Amino acid sequence: MKAIILFLALIGLSKARPQLFRNTIQQVRFVPYPTILRNYYDLDNPRGYKYAVQTSDGFNNAVIGEIKNPGTDQESLAVEGQYSYQGPDGKMYTVHYTADENGFQPSGEHLTGSANTKRKLGIPSAALASLAGGGLG
Repeated sequence: MKAIILFLALIGLSKARPQLFRNTIQQVRFVPYPTILRNYYDLDNPRGYKYAVQTSDGFNNAVIGEIKNPGTDQESLAVEGQYSYQGPDGKMYTVHYTADENGFQPSGEHLTGSANTKRKLGIPSAALASLAGGGLG
């Protein structure tokens, strides 16, 4: 009985070892991580911050953050920036954006739909009248 268990255990171990085939070894290729070419940052400014990064794969990122209305009830952070990257089709794509009390507002030639349109602020007067009980007309 012990011999059968030992024999089955050895068969299980031999089948569990990694199976290396020549065709799978040839498919593995080394893809290097992008290196940082430029890295600038200024985080010591009490009214905001700046940073910029550029990597060897074409990625660029630049951001400026500024505190608006410091020390008041209306204090907020406003951020402007842009980033660029190379898409799978080989083209460079750039997104410019603003993020403030009105939300994140991206823009870029390749963006479609609501992501590339300016946000309309305010509520139409007819809607306000309806909420106040005046009806829509």
